[in-house]
Amino acid sequence: MTTPNTICEQVCIQIAAALGLEPDEVSPESSLVNDLGAESLDLLDMLFRIDKKVGVKIAMADITSHLQGTLTNEEFVTADGYVSQQGLAQLKQALPQIDPAELDGKLESSSIFTLFTVQNLIDMVQQRALVAVA
Repeated sequence: MTTPNTICEQVCIQIAAALGLEPDEVSPESSLVNDLGAESLDLLDMLFRIDKKVGVKIAMADITSHLQGTLTNEEFVTADGYVSQQGLAQLKQALPQIDPAELDGKLESSSIFTLFTVQNLIDMVQQRALVAVA
């Protein structure tokens, strides 16, 4: 049986394996990009490994949809490439650890993924696992 604790443990193990790290180097608070040095190919490897070990399939498009929610690109990002206030409100729902006021007018859309943590991925996997069981 897959429990939240086993999902958390397995996600951390698979992230570590994809990045060539020891499992104890991966904590839920770690940013995948800034702290662990993940690149886009690494993320694909992580998602593949999680699917194989946990049985929960998450695609890159799922992460993007999770982050952007139902907002259109025009609602989510300003004309100059920064995440809008509406976009920051949506990101706060997807990434509860962020402070939208601190990021207002400063977060380039290309940098959004630097905010994504191990815990954010664990939450997505747990959410998918619950849906699969229901």
